Amino acid sequence: MVDAARRSTSAPSVPRAGLDGAVDRPIMENLTPAQIVAELDKYIIGQTDAKRAVAVALRNRYRRQLLPEEMRQEVMPKNILMIGPTGVGKTEIARRVAKLVEAPFLKVEATKFTEVGYVGRDVESIVRDLVEVAISMLHGQRLEQVKDEAARAAAQRLADLLAEQLIDKKPAKNGRKSAAATDAEVNPADAAALHRQEAASERRLQRERKRLLQLLNDDALEEETVEIDIESDYDDAGGFEDFGGMTPEDLYDAFHDFLDGYASPRRAGRRRVSVREARRILTQQEANRLVDFDAVVEAAIKRVEEAAVVFLDEIDKTISSNGEFGADVSGEGVQRDLLPIVEGSVVMTRYGPVKSDHVLFIAAGSFHNTRPSDLIPELQGRFPIRVELNSLTEDDLYAILTEPQNALTKQYVALLGTEQVTLVFVESAMREMARLATQVNSGTEDIGARRLHTIIEKVLEEVSFDAATRTGETVTVDAAFVADRVGEVAADEDLSNFIL
Repeated sequence: MVDAARRSTSAPSVPRAGLDGAVDRPIMENLTPAQIVAELDKYIIGQTDAKRAVAVALRNRYRRQLLPEEMRQEVMPKNILMIGPTGVGKTEIARRVAKLVEAPFLKVEATKFTEVGYVGRDVESIVRDLVEVAISMLHGQRLEQVKDEAARAAAQRLADLLAEQLIDKKPAKNGRKSAAATDAEVNPADAAALHRQEAASERRLQRERKRLLQLLNDDALEEETVEIDIESDYDDAGGFEDFGGMTPEDLYDAFHDFLDGYASPRRAGRRRVSVREARRILTQQEANRLVDFDAVVEAAIKRVEEAAVVFLDEIDKTISSNGEFGADVSGEGVQRDLLPIVEGSVVMTRYGPVKSDHVLFIAAGSFHNTRPSDLIPELQGRFPIRVELNSLTEDDLYAILTEPQNALTKQYVALLGTEQVTLVFVESAMREMARLATQVNSGTEDIGARRLHTIIEKVLEEVSFDAATRTGETVTVDAAFVADRVGEVAADEDLSNFIL
């Protein structure tokens, strides 16, 4: 959709929020570090140190914007290194806080990149992907701003189309009038009569447009059909395979960038569609016409440079386990390639150069068999703030099932509620699931809160499968209900390795 908007014909746009508008700046004025932590507490249990570190880093961004220009350029973001086992909230903290301040957010795994010279993705794709994320986010916000005006314009165009097709039996081009016959084609002796006839036709057309517009506003014509012009657009990359280290997305973007300068303008095709579908298509066309995509790109790049957050996961996997060259020969090379991006450089994207100087990087890793000091010294120095996240206790897992706004138990109650099945979790059931998750985590690999997903799925497997036939029933989940379905499996270590 973004590409389609970028290639669409430019047209005057409506007033919209610019770089100083509320849409284009992180809403930090009302968020102190304490308030950021309080917001994170609604979704994430524990890990106070990590929450505080991220909250301070984000608040410092707001403080930096208040500094004089000369001093502002000297203040660099304090990148964060999170150390802790999987499933304890590292990713969720970064994702939630980025959403909270409406910042472009990208989660990448360090293991997906390779050293320059090897087949794979290079680290500069982080910045390129960030720009795409920011443009998509901002473009969506701008489309939402003009949604009502676009809907009104689309309804008017649709009424014009229907009126002209009903009266003249001659399709018009998306409600825009075709050129009228010139005076040279009219016999001067019949000019007065012709003008009266045209005036009567125009009045009749106006009445018909008004009547149809009212019917459209009442959704009374949704199943009728109408012919409209639709620009042909190809959004499918087809059957590209990996080639020369480029992903299908990279090949597709490069190919279209090449064609942009040479391809002839896209031709519109006529289609007969329902009024409901025509309303959607015309609304999208009008919204794209009202939004200045060049302004969106400019604001998105600025937002990336000033407010973006990158979560760099599995950073510990780039450390060679034996300290020698081997199968992971490019691990240290990835660290060296990451260094200029993290410390600040200019990356060329399809939309122009983008600086990464003030992008906040949050790296994370479990560091089971390695230490943060095993990273190359230069990269260590680019992550001055280090926080350790604790493994989850049984009480933590119980709190995860009960306290967050998006708790798993609340999700399942809502899901089965759509089938008119009332699901009730008593406290003993949640205590038992937390106990079993702790038991399995300690006996096998500790995957933190993710173990709860496996256990609750196993507990509710039968209920979820038969929900459509149990409409109107109330299902109470207690400790006995949980133990009956997963107790024996959790107690058997061999079975737990494969099932839980």
